[in-house]
Amino acid sequence: MPAHACTVSQLLSPGNTTTGLTLSVISHGHEDCLRTLLTQLARTADGGALQHVIVTHNLPAAALPPPPGGWPFRLTECHNPQPAGFGANHNRAFALCDTPFFGVLNPDLEDLTEQLWPRLLAAAAQPGVGCAYPVLRNLDGSVQDSERAVPTPLSLWRRYTRRRPEQRDWVNAACWVLRSEVWHQLGGFDEGYFLYCEDVDFCLRLQLAGYRLERAATELTHHAQRSSHRRLRYVLLHLGSLWRLWRTAPFYRFRSAQAAGRLPQP
Repeated sequence: MPAHACTVSQLLSPGNTTTGLTLSVISHGHEDCLRTLLTQLARTADGGALQHVIVTHNLPAAALPPPPGGWPFRLTECHNPQPAGFGANHNRAFALCDTPFFGVLNPDLEDLTEQLWPRLLAAAAQPGVGCAYPVLRNLDGSVQDSERAVPTPLSLWRRYTRRRPEQRDWVNAACWVLRSEVWHQLGGFDEGYFLYCEDVDFCLRLQLAGYRLERAATELTHHAQRSSHRRLRYVLLHLGSLWRLWRTAPFYRFRSAQAAGRLPQP
């Protein structure tokens, strides 16, 4: 099989060309979660605003069966012969994006509502906004800590001892919506990271480019299976990504701009 082989389940006529949205979802054997998510995406497709869903199977998986009547959006499935990194997979998906807005979405999300995409698109379209995102809730209904301070040894210690500062330097990439031109301007994710800190680095570079992060007035549930807290391989990957982040120019430029008060305000 050629690298990143993709198939399109159906090709629809262009929908809303002003607010059209392409979503990228990566599955690591999350077939059950993926079916639930796609069912909810089909129900909340918002009359054509959600035009294209790109599913990347990072592990071997069968093609997704369409529902009766087909999908209300174009569905592209990409099958990797070998697992690729989080950033590389989303960057490849963006190469297939032909809509004004692009989003990244985790497969383990639930409770999508009909207001989700209109509110995220409206927030992302505001002048000066680089990335819009919803409030994420845990399975018990509590609010997740998806908005965080830039990770430094001190801020990580405060977070894990529940002394979190009220800062929003970066946002977990479980659900983002951006203007495609912003993604293109920043060059997407830094593929030097494999699994962790891609979203941190992107948010820092986004703000250094003069854009702000925007929380939309909408929410959904995120299962948040955090393997980095339980398995040694992921702990080491996480630590390696942090070490790489702390040695990059965007990290130092962001910290300098933050100390000088030169960053866009939320």
